[in-house]
Amino acid sequence: MNVRVQPRSSRKGIGGVVGETIKVNLTAPPVDGAANEQLIEVLSEELGIARSSIRVVRGLTSRQKVVVIKGLDGI
Repeated sequence: MNVRVQPRSSRKGIGGVVGETIKVNLTAPPVDGAANEQLIEVLSEELGIARSSIRVVRGLTSRQKVVVIKGLDGI
């Protein structure tokens, strides 16, 4: 799943879908992996999936990320 994050947003949550990319707003800064952790938290809450089932596989230091979710991606 392609994700574009907006760190340091005023609120956290899914901001919409642009093409095949999901936009996620995060309040956390992009420092020391805080934004990646909050991304996993937001996706877990919104999708009702355990945090351990979500993994960022590409773009750890970028706004454009690829996320794999066990159960949704056939893994």
